[in-house]
Amino acid sequence: MLSLRPHLCSSPEPIGGTGGARATLDPDALERLVALDPSGANHLLERVLTTFQASAARLVPQLAQAQRNADHNAIRHVAHTLKSSSAAIGALTLAAQCAQVEAAIRLDAKGRLDADVDALTAEIGATLLAIEHLLAERGP
Repeated sequence: MLSLRPHLCSSPEPIGGTGGARATLDPDALERLVALDPSGANHLLERVLTTFQASAARLVPQLAQAQRNADHNAIRHVAHTLKSSSAAIGALTLAAQCAQVEAAIRLDAKGRLDADVDALTAEIGATLLAIEHLLAERGP
């Protein structure tokens, strides 16, 4: 099986707004996706990652609008939608951030919600950058 461990699984430089942390795609999760298409003939990893990119591109504006409108139900929906797909591609920090936003809304602990949503948005950007670098490394 192709090992992704030596390959770029994190952004090459710290991303602003994420406290200097690097967005990381868990190599084990990526390897599980590669194992489903061991020859790479179906480009499964690339298709899953580009599908995530497209989904995030659709959801980020929804999240921003929901935050502006203080629409907690819409914020929760976006966070919930991103949570499992983030975990599936190995964006574990993003999945945890989504869970934190969901929990804050569910527990009515909305005092830090804007900060949590801002952190979620920054982590989405960092994750997308890590995906972009991984896809560029894997080639067309």
